[in-house]
Amino acid sequence: MGLFDFLKKKELEEIKQLKLQLERYNPISDVEQEAELQKKALEQIISSKNNEIKNIESKFNDLNSTYQAALETYKNLRKEVSVFESKLDLIEFGIYEPVYDFEKSDDYRAEQNKIIQLQKEMISSDTAAICNTNWAVEGSESKGRAVVKVYKKLMLRAFNGECDVLISKVKWNNVNQLKERMHKLFDAINKLGQGFQVFLNSQYLDLKRKELILEYEYQSKRQQEKEEMRAIQEELREEERAKREFEQAQREAEKEEASYQKALDRARKEYEASTGEKHDKLQAQIEKLEQELKEAQEKKARAMSMAQQTKRGHVYVISNIGSFGENVYKIGMTRRLEPIDRVKELGDASVPFQFDIHAMIYSDEAPTLENELHKAFTNKKVNMLNYRKEFFNVTLEEIEYKVKEIGIDAEFSRLPEAMEFRETLAILEKLNTQVTPKTVDEIIAEEFPSSLTK
Repeated sequence: MGLFDFLKKKELEEIKQLKLQLERYNPISDVEQEAELQKKALEQIISSKNNEIKNIESKFNDLNSTYQAALETYKNLRKEVSVFESKLDLIEFGIYEPVYDFEKSDDYRAEQNKIIQLQKEMISSDTAAICNTNWAVEGSESKGRAVVKVYKKLMLRAFNGECDVLISKVKWNNVNQLKERMHKLFDAINKLGQGFQVFLNSQYLDLKRKELILEYEYQSKRQQEKEEMRAIQEELREEERAKREFEQAQREAEKEEASYQKALDRARKEYEASTGEKHDKLQAQIEKLEQELKEAQEKKARAMSMAQQTKRGHVYVISNIGSFGENVYKIGMTRRLEPIDRVKELGDASVPFQFDIHAMIYSDEAPTLENELHKAFTNKKVNMLNYRKEFFNVTLEEIEYKVKEIGIDAEFSRLPEAMEFRETLAILEKLNTQVTPKTVDEIIAEEFPSSLTK
């Protein structure tokens, strides 16, 4: 096949392809018209889809409105039910705000008795329950008044009985809840009296609520007074214990003083009659005895001074990270001759680990120093209700800064040893990672052999 034939054949193929394309687009007489038709069809589809979206949004909004209304109804019903439940987590009733501020618990009880007397006077004067309608029974108004009187009595008896139960159950976690319940009770009983137009007086409700509040605040004040009494008793016991220690130390110092004095007198006599090497040995012995006698006399004087001045003592700063975590410190005071003994007592069976001492500050006015530190960190107490719990959520730097600000130069130990706690963590880690199972005693013997002899 020649070049001419090849080109001719190729030209024929191209002509054939063009014919096929012409046949394909032959039904379309006007391209612009077809495009317009396609555009309109597409717009119809978009419009249809937009309508579907609007319908879905409308349904969603209706459902959301229904849900919100149902949720509000549920919340209201839940709150109504909560009034009659006994729970510790009724946050919606809030923290109780004190109403009265009497100095002694007896003052609360006296005020409560006055409120109860006012209630009795309202009942006696027939103003505790009210009926403004003149009823006639069998054509007799006197019979009608008798029926109303009985109805009032029944309503008051029901209200008073329920209120007495509420008042007897009042405590820190339900006082606001019980006030609400008392109000609900008042409304419920008044609804029962609507038929006879008999209603409990709102002033009578106020008196009952005051009685409830006074009962709660009386109980709180009584508890506070008990804590204060315990603190005073603890302080007296601490003073008595310290006094016994001082007296014991004084007796021991006097005994040592007498012993050293006797030995010193004997050595001096021998010294006068001695010569040579023995003379020199006795001279050294006399000097040693004189020093020991001086120390015994100083110890005696210190014990006597501490016993005579009860304000002298040590303010300690201690921590227990195994029991309370980091940045929790106890700031306390002791009058003991050996203040560390007090810290050891605090680390008894009531806590799992021993306390670490960060500072032991001697002061002639120890109670004043302790009180100043407590006041400085009042807002950081761990227990905000019981002031006897002397734990504070502060840093050691804050305590040290306050001590310096007061004008005392004290030495602080920053890093707690926490030996038992740290060794316990090491044992637990060993137990969790060991390949060959071992007992705790075996691990202690391997890792902390000194612990076995403690």
